[in-house]
Amino acid sequence: MTEFSHVDAEGRARMVDVGGKAPTARVAHATGEIVMTPATLQAIEAHDMAKGDVLTVAQLAGVMAAKRTAELIPLCHPIPLTQVKVTLHPDVNIPGVRCDAEVRTIGVTGVEMEALTAVSVALLTGYDMAKAAEKSMEIRGIRVLCKQGGVHGDYTAPPR
Repeated sequence: MTEFSHVDAEGRARMVDVGGKAPTARVAHATGEIVMTPATLQAIEAHDMAKGDVLTVAQLAGVMAAKRTAELIPLCHPIPLTQVKVTLHPDVNIPGVRCDAEVRTIGVTGVEMEALTAVSVALLTGYDMAKAAEKSMEIRGIRVLCKQGGVHGDYTAPPR
């Protein structure tokens, strides 16, 4: 039988003890996108949304979310983050907005969940700010692009 790191002997979920691990530099990049009509994208780029500057508010929401990941995901450890960078790029080829997040720490566990949370909340914020113009927007493709550091080594997602 396989032993699971987040399950105790009685089968209950538990937080893994990372206290014996040495701190190392870690980084994770995540991405995702929100698909919308060209008209909604144009309104976002023109700062013509009733709730204000969609991209700036979504960027800040993503940074804030990364810092609070352990409060949202039950078995995540609180991590002292050294950098959170969230960028949103309007893209007429989607059409929509692509979000990228880079999260860094020097710690005992990785920051993939923080990067994914940053992207997810940034895109959800974009939806919230633009939903009066379009309720049919679709959030998709949220994934880890790469991560560096830790016992499992580096990871790069295959191209899509």
